Amino acid sequence: MTNFEAADAFDGKSGSVEIITDKDGIDQVILHNAKGATARISLYGGQVLSWKNDKGEELLFMSSKATFKPPMPVRGGIPISFPQFGSGGRLEQHGFARNRTWVIDDQPPSPRSSGSKGQASVNLLLKPSEEDLNKVWPNRFEVRLRVALTEKGDLTLRSRVKNANGKPLSFQIAFRTYFSVSDICEVRVEGLETLDYLDCLQEKRRFTEQGDALTFESERCGIHGRRKQRLCRTLEMMSTSKCCVLMGL
Repeated sequence: MTNFEAADAFDGKSGSVEIITDKDGIDQVILHNAKGATARISLYGGQVLSWKNDKGEELLFMSSKATFKPPMPVRGGIPISFPQFGSGGRLEQHGFARNRTWVIDDQPPSPRSSGSKGQASVNLLLKPSEEDLNKVWPNRFEVRLRVALTEKGDLTLRSRVKNANGKPLSFQIAFRTYFSVSDICEVRVEGLETLDYLDCLQEKRRFTEQGDALTFESERCGIHGRRKQRLCRTLEMMSTSKCCVLMGL
């Protein structure tokens, strides 16, 4: 098991991993699968910036005003919220993981499966700096993130958090994905029916979802209650001819 998995060169049969440095001096990892799909991940924020299918179509949204260097978070792609989601705690909104520099993990955990020759993956690691411990959040931790691009072009993100503190650790972690969609009116989000939610556009007033799927006719920003199922540790996105399918595992 290595810190990234793929063939050294793209030959049309194997996946490959490419490491580049952007104009701001920040390393980025580009995953290529055997069919030509790609995913680009910045070590700043451990953030997926781009995910393209084998036709070169971009599946993630990136703001034209996005900045890709400290101290601002990147607006688009798949930002990581840790150790706080939203603005409900004492930390900055969505925590600090999204504006810290991650490293490539040289001792990643073993994957659940070895995968196929046509896929590519990278393992990233975030630990707190001494300044973080002294001024921001006094808890030692290790956040590991595995980003994999399968042979079919599906994108999988899997996170693990290790408590290195020696005492109970309370945290929140989330992937906040910016999907690129051609027609928002055709988008459906299933699995939230009957849940209570706080409407952030109406001073966090509480409502209950009524329909069998969430649809969008105007701007919407809500915080939904917890479903009675196991914790979602993995985010899988599959590109089809018509849409992207999001699965929480």
